[in-house]
Amino acid sequence: LQCFSQVTTQSNSMNKYKLLKREGTAKRGEFHTVHGVIQTPVFMNVGTVAAIKGAVSTEDLEAIGCQVELSNTYHLHVRPGDKLIKEFGGLHKFMNWERPIAKMRKIKEEGVYFNSHIDGRKIFMGPEESIQIQSNLGSTIAMAFDECPSSVADRKYIENSVARTTRWLQRCKDEMARLHSLED
Repeated sequence: LQCFSQVTTQSNSMNKYKLLKREGTAKRGEFHTVHGVIQTPVFMNVGTVAAIKGAVSTEDLEAIGCQVELSNTYHLHVRPGDKLIKEFGGLHKFMNWERPIAKMRKIKEEGVYFNSHIDGRKIFMGPEESIQIQSNLGSTIAMAFDECPSSVADRKYIENSVARTTRWLQRCKDEMARLHSLED
């Protein structure tokens, strides 16, 4: 939450974080997006491939007060494909969800090489590709491309991972700025 709060205190014309209360290191706030307000802290329901498992409809999610759904860029890129979802009008229309939406791999500085969990084909994704896919999906909250190292990794590996993720964050921001400058 602290990281989320720090990232979202910077706003643009569409998204804005409003700090409502602070007590020690705990924070309570509102994140205003083009698809609605998210009260923080928040539990993000995970719909890896644009659906919550267990036959839960979007109407059910709204009825129980779900504020935001987290989808996985990699999984949606592999199947059904971010370009297809873009043709359907973005992830919100594809899922019938109007609220916010918020790995076999080889990691290198330029990005990550995956083997598809569907058919084994090789896939490359770097920070720029991740942001492009999220743009095609019409994500409300774009997540920076990062590595989630193992909880049992040694300190040196974690330090290198954090440093690489920081460099990737700048590349994500640069790509987001480039995409925002385009007409569509």
